[in-house]
Amino acid sequence: MNTVKTKNILGVIVIAILSSLVTIFGYNYFNKSNTISSAASTTTTEIKEYADSFNQSGSVHLTNLTTSEGYPDFTVAAAKSVDGVVHVKVKSISQQQQYSSPFDFFFGFGERNMQPREQIGFGSGVIISKDGYIITNNHVIEGATEVSVTLNNNKEYVAKVIGTDPQTDIGLIKIEGDDFDYLTFGNSDALQVGEWVLAVGNPFNLTSTVTAGIVSAKNRGNVVGGGNLGIQSFIQVDAAVNRGNSGGALVNTKGELVGINTAIFSQSGDFNGLAFAVPISIAGKVAADLKQFGNVQRAVLGIMVPNIEMLKRQDPEKAKELSQIEGVQVDDFADRSAAKAAGLEKGDVIKSINGVKIKNFAGLQDQLSRYRPGDKIKVAVDRKDKNLTFEVELKNEAGNTEIQKGDDVVDNLGATFGEISTDRKQKLGINSGVEVTNVKSNGLFRKEGINKGFIIMRVNNTPVNSESDITKIVSSVTSSSQDKVILIAGFYPNGRTQYIAIDLSQGIK
Repeated sequence: MNTVKTKNILGVIVIAILSSLVTIFGYNYFNKSNTISSAASTTTTEIKEYADSFNQSGSVHLTNLTTSEGYPDFTVAAAKSVDGVVHVKVKSISQQQQYSSPFDFFFGFGERNMQPREQIGFGSGVIISKDGYIITNNHVIEGATEVSVTLNNNKEYVAKVIGTDPQTDIGLIKIEGDDFDYLTFGNSDALQVGEWVLAVGNPFNLTSTVTAGIVSAKNRGNVVGGGNLGIQSFIQVDAAVNRGNSGGALVNTKGELVGINTAIFSQSGDFNGLAFAVPISIAGKVAADLKQFGNVQRAVLGIMVPNIEMLKRQDPEKAKELSQIEGVQVDDFADRSAAKAAGLEKGDVIKSINGVKIKNFAGLQDQLSRYRPGDKIKVAVDRKDKNLTFEVELKNEAGNTEIQKGDDVVDNLGATFGEISTDRKQKLGINSGVEVTNVKSNGLFRKEGINKGFIIMRVNNTPVNSESDITKIVSSVTSSSQDKVILIAGFYPNGRTQYIAIDLSQGIK
């Protein structure tokens, strides 16, 4: 009797334990699933917002890893991609300045009679809208006097440059039409290391080339071969990418656009096993800004972080301690800092932005690149082992929340411009040029002594032939975090070439 009773009691206990374990497991599983789902839907919504800027139809899907059989199927992705990736041909003018004497060389006064030389460059681009908007790299179209694209069906179109952003190396161009095949934006945040992707482009002028590889790293910063690019969060892949692939598509196995192929790690200039793409979470936002505003709207926290490389030389122990921190430590604040205004303090370690975990500075830059001045974000910090969260209203580099359009930036110059006819260019001995037709009393041109009648040949060594050419260059410079200075090369019809530097930050309110 006692034995039976004991067995019953033990049975009840075992069942209770098992039920508890099942309950705990189920709760953790579903809680974890809900957490992941919530984070994914947030990033997807952001990317979908950029897609909506180009009227992309259909919902944005998360990246799928494999087929139902467990193997990647590249045929669907390749078929969807090749028609949306174009061959980009660029014409530019290279001019060699001739000097009549060593004095002219050292002091910048040379003869205007230069021998122009036409250069032809090639690259790739990705159609992202039915009406012909195309993402490419800035370095593909930089300094172009003429841009044309060829589709997979061999139809050729003249393209208009909408805007460029040297800092992210992204450019936006457009061809005329209303029924182009295009690639929809995928979720680059959902990409996982080891996931299969395709690189689609035109290496060595071999059109519609598809290569496969895996994502070998994410949030890759300090890319060798990436030049002075401002982003610190490249997608690293081992798909074969070569010269001519620049500006082409990185797609997932669904054929969704998840990145723009931009740089390679190579000492020879050819593929050496590593390639880097700008995530569509960044490239899509840049393209949307260029379309809507004419320049990129960059939001900043207004913080300074420790210089680890300098500390390695000055205080190795401190550098080692800081390098082991998971997050980003606030070392100091910029003037009119958004973070400081919200309550952050020196020594705080930023742990997450809107619930997205921040591991390092590259991750912080990646998250901030998604927002515009005036956007409000939740910043979680660790302050002496206390977890705190602050709502931060992001600002621009000028310390305010204003959205600045490209046209507004040019207005700060305080001048109007007129195009110069081909006949007059020939008489003046120039191949490019824009004439200053009027100068306002309160603009930067007046301040630097540029008057009516001045002929601008180049801005930052890029030939200009219209006011829109000037707008694109000035907008790119002002949207960059680097020095906001342009160098104007021009002359008065009765004088020699002059070189005038203008600090655009003087016109930023």
